Amino acid sequence: MPSLKEKFKFLERGFKDVLVLLPGWAADYRIFSNLKLNYNYLLPLEFSPFNFVRDLSEVTNELFPKQKISLFGYSLGSFLAVDFAKGYPERVNELMLLSVRKEYQPQALKEIGEQLEKNKRAWLYRFYLNCFSKGDLEGRNWFKKNLLKDYLDEMALENLMIGLDYLSSAKIKPEYLSRIKKLKFFHGSSDTIAPLKEVEEIKSGLPQAEFICLSGLGHLLFLNRQFKDEF
Repeated sequence: MPSLKEKFKFLERGFKDVLVLLPGWAADYRIFSNLKLNYNYLLPLEFSPFNFVRDLSEVTNELFPKQKISLFGYSLGSFLAVDFAKGYPERVNELMLLSVRKEYQPQALKEIGEQLEKNKRAWLYRFYLNCFSKGDLEGRNWFKKNLLKDYLDEMALENLMIGLDYLSSAKIKPEYLSRIKKLKFFHGSSDTIAPLKEVEEIKSGLPQAEFICLSGLGHLLFLNRQFKDEF
């Protein structure tokens, strides 16, 4: 079993603030390798979503005991970011949530699990391509060149199932984030995985939040330079 510090990688990039980058389901920290933001990064290398809040609290208390952290949660990672902010609002400087849903339907997740068991590689291939809108050739091409093959080869069925199990009970409610003053939502207008109306409903209960809708982008919106221009 890896130690707590071995589960995270800290990248000192010459900035003041620390940003925890939380990947989505069927992804890992490498999905952020093309992201150039003005923060030092804390990356989860290996984690279970069910233990993540505890692990993140312990490692940030050890590494940054007097400093608040910011969190950048993508898809499943947005639920993890909300879990942490709900439990430790005093530790959060800023929360950025991308491609969020209020919740996923357990029956739909069960069906995904069944399809993965039949042919994991084929299902994942379709899923990854569906994370991009038809017009987002930039994001899709980068992903296909840099990560698609590795992800198809390396994503373990057991870990995918654990992620689906976590998502079956994960929820985002406005009251979970009422104490977070700096809060941003980013969403692609053409996201077919996380419907736009759900994030709009969450945002409507959070008057302090900023909502940035990126026209024509899909679920994996931050691989396109349009996201970088809006950030």
